[in-house]
Amino acid sequence: MVEMKDILAARILIVDDQESNVQLFQQLLQESGYTNVTACMQPGEVRALHEKNQYDLILLDLNMPVTDGFEVMKALKTHSVDDYLPVIVLTANPAFKQRALQAGAKDFISKPFDLLEVKTRIRNMLEVRLLYRQLAQHNLTLEQKVLERTAELAQSEERFRRLTELASDWYWEQNDAGDVTRVSGQVQATLGLGVSAFLGESSPLNVDGWDEAQREQLRSKIQSREMFLDFPFKRVHADGSVQNFRVSGEPMFDNTCRYIGYRGIGSEVR
Repeated sequence: MVEMKDILAARILIVDDQESNVQLFQQLLQESGYTNVTACMQPGEVRALHEKNQYDLILLDLNMPVTDGFEVMKALKTHSVDDYLPVIVLTANPAFKQRALQAGAKDFISKPFDLLEVKTRIRNMLEVRLLYRQLAQHNLTLEQKVLERTAELAQSEERFRRLTELASDWYWEQNDAGDVTRVSGQVQATLGLGVSAFLGESSPLNVDGWDEAQREQLRSKIQSREMFLDFPFKRVHADGSVQNFRVSGEPMFDNTCRYIGYRGIGSEVR
């Protein structure tokens, strides 16, 4: 919501080559309580003034020599710092109204001036402009919060990886295509083969002793993006000794909820 004090403190620029019109608007605005009103009778200077002062409203006469109001709006649009052109045009030619709106003006005031209409249009325009600024600032604040939260999540993810690596014999990550992208821990020494091989369709290098039904259940859980905890499996060696393991895993998603892969930890049960 825009408060009246903010409307009255808005930055307003009057652009007209006729001093009488400038004085009329200055008097009208000051009597209405506006406290930040300036004027320019050189339309070629408007763009630079707006870049410097970021006016909330520009009252712009269309019919000026050398540089008319349309050329001023073109320059403002070319060099504007945002996509909202806060211009009310002043014109005595009804045919210019549509053209002015197409050029980027937000409203128009017809000559000869109806002072009540002038005050109403100026106030309405400033309220819309200040609401637009508030929305832009709100969006900027939200964007900053998202960036901060993303950074916090990244730090949290890194802490999670370090803790899980310390609490398990091995840790692994897969991308959304199923390729193993990260491995840590003594997985080769513990399993006798790598994670990629263990999760593959069959054991390479003539490594045997795995319960293939258990391996298939594990692969199925990962492929279905299912979260699981302490899934048991075992390996029986040729001498009859048995190794028992437990593995936990979960799917990973980015901040848009898009699936990006899988991660898990495993430990030998001793």
